[in-house]
Amino acid sequence: MRIVPFLASLIITLIFFGLLSSSHPIGGNRIPPLGKFLDPFHGFWQNIETHQGVDAKEISLAGLQKRVTIYHDSLLIPHIFADTDADLYLAQGYVTAMHRLWQMEFQTHAAAGRISEIVGAGKDNAVLNYDRSQRRLGMVYAAQKALEGMMSSSTSKLAVEQYTDGVNQYLKSLSYKDFPFEYKLLDYEPETWTTLKCALLLRSMAQTLNMGDKDIEMTNALTLFGRDAVDLLYPDREKVGEPIVSKPGQWKFDPVVVTSKPLALPDELIKIQQKIPGSDPTTGSNNWAVHGSKTETGSPMLSSDPHLSLSLPSIWFAIQLHTNEVNVMGASLPGAPHVIIGFTDSVAWAVTNAQRDLVDWYKIEFKDAAKNKYLLDGNWVDSKKVTETFALRDGEPYIDTVIYTHWGPVVYDDNFQATDNLKHYAFRWIAHDVSNESQTFYELNRAKNYTDYMKALNHYSGPAQNFAFASVQGDVAMRVQGKFPVRRKQEGKFVLDGTLTTNGWQAFIPNEHNVMEKNPLRGFVSSANQYPADSTYPYYIHASTYEAYRNRRINDVLGKNPRVSIQDVMKLHSDNFNLKAAESLPYFLQSIESISALNNDERKAIEILRTWNYFNEIESEGASYYEAWWDALVPLLWDELRKENTSLSYPTAFHTIFLLKNYPDLSWFDNQATPEKENAQLIVLQAFRESVKQIAKWKEDKKQSKVSWADYKGSYIGHLLRIQALNIPVRHGGNHDIVNAHSRTHGPSWRMVTSLEKTKVKTWATYPGGQSGNPGSPYYDRFLERWTQGRYFELDFMHTLSEETKTKSITFTPLLP
Repeated sequence: MRIVPFLASLIITLIFFGLLSSSHPIGGNRIPPLGKFLDPFHGFWQNIETHQGVDAKEISLAGLQKRVTIYHDSLLIPHIFADTDADLYLAQGYVTAMHRLWQMEFQTHAAAGRISEIVGAGKDNAVLNYDRSQRRLGMVYAAQKALEGMMSSSTSKLAVEQYTDGVNQYLKSLSYKDFPFEYKLLDYEPETWTTLKCALLLRSMAQTLNMGDKDIEMTNALTLFGRDAVDLLYPDREKVGEPIVSKPGQWKFDPVVVTSKPLALPDELIKIQQKIPGSDPTTGSNNWAVHGSKTETGSPMLSSDPHLSLSLPSIWFAIQLHTNEVNVMGASLPGAPHVIIGFTDSVAWAVTNAQRDLVDWYKIEFKDAAKNKYLLDGNWVDSKKVTETFALRDGEPYIDTVIYTHWGPVVYDDNFQATDNLKHYAFRWIAHDVSNESQTFYELNRAKNYTDYMKALNHYSGPAQNFAFASVQGDVAMRVQGKFPVRRKQEGKFVLDGTLTTNGWQAFIPNEHNVMEKNPLRGFVSSANQYPADSTYPYYIHASTYEAYRNRRINDVLGKNPRVSIQDVMKLHSDNFNLKAAESLPYFLQSIESISALNNDERKAIEILRTWNYFNEIESEGASYYEAWWDALVPLLWDELRKENTSLSYPTAFHTIFLLKNYPDLSWFDNQATPEKENAQLIVLQAFRESVKQIAKWKEDKKQSKVSWADYKGSYIGHLLRIQALNIPVRHGGNHDIVNAHSRTHGPSWRMVTSLEKTKVKTWATYPGGQSGNPGSPYYDRFLERWTQGRYFELDFMHTLSEETKTKSITFTPLLP
């Protein structure tokens, strides 16, 4: 079990320091009282599970209307059979907490900026600063708006309140010995669950997926280098084809037009000590749905392959929910009701991130140092000050004040991350608006056809997603859904003047104008975070980045296959072809072919690269040499874009390669650190030599004669606490920019293949981890090996429970007064 080596090292450390009786903060982590932690009857030993499955038992619950049966199959997936929605969601909350309680609470603490309550301020106040950034971004404010939306609908209100009740009834059943391992390790107790925590979880996902922007970076680039440089390095639309939906000239609607004066461009440098990270640019996903005319079975097939930062406990929790009105199965988010990605007996759906700019920054002009008023449309209007108290576990409470404006919270000011120009920048984020995504999933979980799918998505605001769809009626579809502002050209690329409301969002794209497609002639729909539509789509589209490689590989493979099978879809999930390398490595090699003064290591590297087949397989050396070359090249090319305390962004990989090939003498390619004037060829050579040195050093450090890709990549799945002893190393192929998009820490989080056959809907799935959140359980990482090998398990989609199954189930009964 994975828990054993960690505990051994932990105990040795405790004994060495003599910390036997009280908790001590060390480096932001807390050491538990050793006697309490090692108590064989109540301590961590109680978290080591040696038996398989879940014991059958009967549990009485308050507020339950009728009997509920929960059968856990051999994979520990719960199948919940209830008579009413109220009982169904109460049971979902209870059962999810049974397996994932600590994960649920820790993630919502992180979203709310409360981690320092558990582990203290951290080294150099790192944990406190993280918490402050979460509060300053208005994460709780965003969750309150989400909860307001949930409460506006009777169905979503019922679901979230019953789910919350279920979690709390499970909590009340616990004593210290039953606490998840992490509570004992950090020596604290779970707190009461609230409906706000469910909303926090959903807004945390919005932060992960839809908080990407480059407004400050673009503003700095414009100020430092001028408009021509910005247009050259950061074009709105790169010269790469294959958007999600391409139907030039066929957008048959009259777009909403915003008529106001053009936006003024900024002319200042914004210096910030450390910008709060937005959405990770390598976080992406793949999905597609193939029409029955192109499948081996003659029925539609749907593929789900969302990519996220991988962690343990696993991101998703597989579950089936069943009443007379709903029968749905798939991946749920621990801490929120419903199935998020899944299938019914009639439809299936999957999501990828829709790359759209849904964040803007506004410069605020306060009247004076008191910051009680700020300028807006020629008037001094009142600001709202929110006092944020951080109950530090290892010290006195820390107090911060966050100022809210018309636009949203002021994130950067003279008290947080400013350097020498103490400006005030407010944050406008779509997730600060009222919305009710829970209603979307309530309706998708009950969908019977394409009409139901379209109606359900009308409630959905964010995080913006590309929803792939397939049904037993034979339809396949894709809809890019979110709440998208109608933007004027260039709006959203730069920091804006916050003194004028005309600089804000004036209107939103109607749902019926969003990008969508049903049953296209090519026989499939697909998305992989690329441009959403062709250039004739009548709305201005902008984002911090768009994907350029995975989508083209997927479309190429699907387009060439006239009869797609289940095995073909699974194989494409694990496709390791490196299209970026195929389009750039020949140019790199050509750039250095005339160089004769090469040492033995360099000649060997060239031979390995020349014979490489462009697949990032586990044992590939060519993949390692290419990645090292690329990693050395980018900072050498864009050395002008690395400035202390000044946020700037590199051009995308696709555009970098385009500029190298088409403009080799570009002045940007001159290395500022040398007296010579370099061009693309010389920089490529410098990067090659540096990469060979890095590979040689890696071999020496690792005592390896071969640089296998899986070893060089060094992938692992980390525990949410970021304790190294709890990380699990993974040998796997793929990388970012590849369909099998597994980089060092990011990758496929829930792979699902569904065949929508009229006689029976069949689904296979795999994911990196397991159903249990307990490191001492055999179900904690049970699926990991299968996931790395591209192997799937068929989901047991049940319609009834046999009498034999019921004898192996947990039964919830109404608690009698």
